[in-house]
Amino acid sequence: MTDDHRHLHEQQLDSTQVFKGVLLDVRRDRVSFPDGNEGVREYVVHPGAVVIIAEQDDGRLLFERQYRYPLRSAFLELPAGKIDAGEEILATATRELLEETGHSASDWRYLGVMHPCIGYSDERIEIFLARGLTRESAPQLDHGEFLDVLSLSLEEAVAAVRSGEITDAKTITALFWAGKVITAGW
Repeated sequence: MTDDHRHLHEQQLDSTQVFKGVLLDVRRDRVSFPDGNEGVREYVVHPGAVVIIAEQDDGRLLFERQYRYPLRSAFLELPAGKIDAGEEILATATRELLEETGHSASDWRYLGVMHPCIGYSDERIEIFLARGLTRESAPQLDHGEFLDVLSLSLEEAVAAVRSGEITDAKTITALFWAGKVITAGW
């Protein structure tokens, strides 16, 4: 946080862990607002994740179709996954690409970070571009993970966003980056 925004800062007075699960850590904090009044902030602590724009030699991008239980529907997404404790983000991206698609990449470029749920979570998703793909194996999915791997051109993916077939925030954000990096040379 820069000093220019100190007038917006909220100070944590105390914190209570409401729930601790395998993935989610739910907190309720008592805070002091900039005007001196107090209030409550509830949020989810998340370990962070990566999303990978995996560009094949023909320019098509690797996607996954995966059932997402909270919304009781299958979603079209870019490969992604949770950062394990102590793991470097590039190692996470490399591991997730191999596990979920069976591909490795010889060329990795870090593009940026997104925060998908700033109102109720500290989750961050690190965005990578992977090129020089090689099919190493079949996907090596985690227990309870089921997905289909497919490829789409950037134009097909953008059309899927426009039509509402792709609604996943990390995928839409990464496709914004893909459009700029792949077609505009960012």
